[in-house]
Amino acid sequence: MKIRLKQLARRMAALTIATAIATATAGAETIVDMTSYGLHPDTRGNMSPRLTKALADISRRYKGKGAVTLKFAPGRYSFHPKGSHVKELYISNHDQTNPKQVAFWIEGIDSLLIDGNGADFIFHGTMLPVAVSGSTHVTLRDFHIDFENPHIAQATIVKSDSTGIEFEVAPWVKAGHDKNGFFTTGEGWTERQRSGIAFEPETRRVVYRTADLYLPLDSVVPTGPRRYFAPRWRNRAMLPGMIVAMRSWTRPTPGIFLADCTDTRISNVKVHYAQGMGLLAQMCRDITLEGFEVALRGDSDPRYFTTQADATHFSGCKGHISSTGGLYEGMMDDAINVHGTYLKVVGREGARTLRARYMHGQSYGFRWGEPGDTVQPIDAPVMEPYGNPLVIASIRPADTPEITGVKEFDITFTTDIDTAITAAGGRFGLENLTWSPSVTFADNTVRNNRARGSLFSTPRRVVAERNLFDHTSGTAILLCGDCMGWYETGACRDVTIRNNRFVNALTSLYQFTEAVISIYPEIHRLQDQKGYFHGGKSYPGIVIEDNTFDTFDAPLLYAKSTDGLIFRRNTITHNADYAPFHHNRFAIKLQHCRSVEITDNSAPSTLSMIVE
Repeated sequence: MKIRLKQLARRMAALTIATAIATATAGAETIVDMTSYGLHPDTRGNMSPRLTKALADISRRYKGKGAVTLKFAPGRYSFHPKGSHVKELYISNHDQTNPKQVAFWIEGIDSLLIDGNGADFIFHGTMLPVAVSGSTHVTLRDFHIDFENPHIAQATIVKSDSTGIEFEVAPWVKAGHDKNGFFTTGEGWTERQRSGIAFEPETRRVVYRTADLYLPLDSVVPTGPRRYFAPRWRNRAMLPGMIVAMRSWTRPTPGIFLADCTDTRISNVKVHYAQGMGLLAQMCRDITLEGFEVALRGDSDPRYFTTQADATHFSGCKGHISSTGGLYEGMMDDAINVHGTYLKVVGREGARTLRARYMHGQSYGFRWGEPGDTVQPIDAPVMEPYGNPLVIASIRPADTPEITGVKEFDITFTTDIDTAITAAGGRFGLENLTWSPSVTFADNTVRNNRARGSLFSTPRRVVAERNLFDHTSGTAILLCGDCMGWYETGACRDVTIRNNRFVNALTSLYQFTEAVISIYPEIHRLQDQKGYFHGGKSYPGIVIEDNTFDTFDAPLLYAKSTDGLIFRRNTITHNADYAPFHHNRFAIKLQHCRSVEITDNSAPSTLSMIVE
């Protein structure tokens, strides 16, 4: 009798769900009330098992049957690793640890809207909050992503002198010490902090001239509740009251992961913390961010940091990427980074086939191209195209049976390859020109972050306009490219930077921080380069116009290996907020450039310039 009652209860529950869904179906659109799957807010219970089952059921019922909207009730939802979707995922520019624990797993869906109605999605442990794979026309709207216990530890400096530094960890930080020193812990994880970023307590800006702090916490001793003394940590720049975000450099998962998707829209979504990037997209086409934020929870937020790395990062995408009306603050790297990935030539077979390898330890395991793509061989030491572009006839994994986890590809082209392109000397790389997007980055605020404001490495049109770059600590805008380090493509051909305001960049020095705007490709043998990396005779080049620079130091523009550069109608003012310290004392520094126009700029005095 009891068994029959349980069976009847299950059937009634299934009928209730089906009825709830069916009554919300209008025309070709289906609206799913997620409370019908038991996803109720403000319960503090683990919603992961229910969400996993709900998404699997919705996918089974409605895949290929028209638009579906998943509506969440406002409130707080908790998601733990237990009961989440388990998936092997290789994510560009992240640690390739597997498997991943995924809360929202969306795969192979067309025309899906997730409407959070302002909901707070709170995650625990080490999780990937949202992953969308192989889907088209997916919209994420109006919700928050945060973690109950972030893996970055926040501490306040209590005392600092010649004997060491005493610090107090924030109330939410679970800390301890053992024979190996200081550590923090959470649900299923332990971190040992080795580096840190210091923030001013009132302004939340990165402390002037501190950059990445070395944290020798191996011999800490407790001095009171949540307090520790580190005798080997001695830094005169650390003053009582300063806030330090302590990091371990691990980055297993972003807040949102997009892979092999087309036409994705993210609107009014706020990421308050993620263990890696805020958003990472790879091999996607057409992504629109509207009012997307990687940001604190307002002025009352006790935290000073957001993500472990970039706010947004786009690897090997195409079509158009648009980020407008966003707020990016407190992250440990760029607001936006757009690039492809160079493969290194490691072998050759016959006239038309090359073996090529992903080189960076955080970038491998996913597809790189497909038949019909146009590929340009690169002479890596001088960063110049070598021979004519090639078209892929076939591409297949060389070291794995499937794409997942791949490091090497055998790539066959439709025409013969130049005979000089071999694996000898590790000289040659391959750039996929097809998988490179155009970019609009407009009306955003980037502030109080580590390292850089924005980074663009794509040959297609880039427009960065009407943005505020406020105390980015390093370079505000970087145009880079290298084939021997990060292996991030590629040359910029058409970039417009206009009507932006730059306030006190370069308060610390990091990689590539030569000026407020730094055009800095890594070229190991610049003296042997015959052409130029960025720009080019038949392209518009790089135009920097009608911007306002409010700065305490000298360098405004640094450009290396650029053909076609305009710097005009910009307004420069100098302030006394900090003491100048940059090693580059010139407003404009040009190294191996041509076709440069510098006109009609307004400054307190003539802009100093050096040409090398």
